Amino acid sequence: MRRKFLKYAVPSVLSMWVYSMYTMVDGIFVANGVGETALAAVNISMPFVNAVFALSIMFAVGTSTISAISLGNNEGNKASETFTMNMTVLILIGIGVTAGVLLNLEKIAYFLGATENTVAYVKDYLGIISAFTIFPILSYYFEVLVKTDGFPRLSTICVCISAITNIVLDYIFVMKLNYGVSGAAIATGIAQMMPVIVYVLYFIYKSSKIKFVRFKFEFSVLVRTMLIGISDFITEFSSGFIIFIFNITILKNIGEIGIITYTIIMYLNNIVITTMTGISQGNQPLVSYYYGMGDQKTYLYFLKIAIKSVGVISLIICAVCLLFAEKICGVFIGADEIQLMEYSVKAIKWYSPAYLVVGFNVIFSGFYAALEHPLYSAAISVGRGFVAITACLLTMASLFGEKGIWLSSFVSETICLIAAIVIFVKFYYRYLFDDILEKEPLADYD
Repeated sequence: MRRKFLKYAVPSVLSMWVYSMYTMVDGIFVANGVGETALAAVNISMPFVNAVFALSIMFAVGTSTISAISLGNNEGNKASETFTMNMTVLILIGIGVTAGVLLNLEKIAYFLGATENTVAYVKDYLGIISAFTIFPILSYYFEVLVKTDGFPRLSTICVCISAITNIVLDYIFVMKLNYGVSGAAIATGIAQMMPVIVYVLYFIYKSSKIKFVRFKFEFSVLVRTMLIGISDFITEFSSGFIIFIFNITILKNIGEIGIITYTIIMYLNNIVITTMTGISQGNQPLVSYYYGMGDQKTYLYFLKIAIKSVGVISLIICAVCLLFAEKICGVFIGADEIQLMEYSVKAIKWYSPAYLVVGFNVIFSGFYAALEHPLYSAAISVGRGFVAITACLLTMASLFGEKGIWLSSFVSETICLIAAIVIFVKFYYRYLFDDILEKEPLADYD
């Protein structure tokens, strides 16, 4: 069963890394090929990118959960109908988002926090990224459903090809052709387009369990999908919200040097969150499948493995940030920017304890979503993504100044983890430490 967990979790983590790498690679090339002001503009655009990705995650997780439960009940056609219907809805949403952004580009740029120094860069990056909206939405949706269908290796292959393509095109467009932030956006858009083509061919030609089929639109299924995926949507969307509110608070209390520093922390944070989300989403089809079978002990066994995995990874990530903060900053900051380098290193070390906690919140939230308990899942996500972080950020910035800003994430994540543990203990404590969970369950899921 540990192998089965790794079979689904590892491709999910790799996939999420690639999605976070798109913006990180853009940032690295923009920082070195254009400058720090352009890098700040990419950061300002990130709430939009997170919002688009959040839509994809919501539908992917919801559809994956429903499809996995249907497959567990031997209802393959129902799984395919849900998959095709929600894909169609996503396509329509993507078209609408593209049109809305292009018609209101300057207003959206200023709303996100663009200044006179950055607005041109923001408009260039955001305008091109929005034109490709439909591809990142479908790419992640298909990637999750391919794993639910039992072929996670394909998703790994696709995301690796996409990542390499993004790096190569960034180098060509930004460094060689001097297209600036526009080149970075074009590279990302093309890289996200490629896996969509491969996934479509898979669902058409591969003898898969989930296929493109004719469907009758069912509003109740759409609502069910969104309710299941809402916590993961909030988790991702909150990343954009957090960037937005951090940018405002940092500008008020620290200034532009803080924005550049936070851009680096944002990239680190994206890697951490996507790693934990990848583990959670790799675990969710397994939990949902055994939940559909009524096998409680098996799906709690997978939860236990996920918690152990997150614990080990959290310690490693925090140690890396503390020990190698200067090297991390050196990727984005030139050697001559001594003051910026010193400040960024200090801020990363203050921020890094948050990485010890955040993964557990993501795992518990995803676990409840897999069991179709959206209220508990959403409560954790809303708490950590909006309520707790906003309250802690504003309070600690007021009381402790800039140090309070960088420590606020650790405090807010800790508060939410306490709440998540209370919810879990109420319902599942007696099972978590049951001796039978030390034994590998016999049920199987391919």
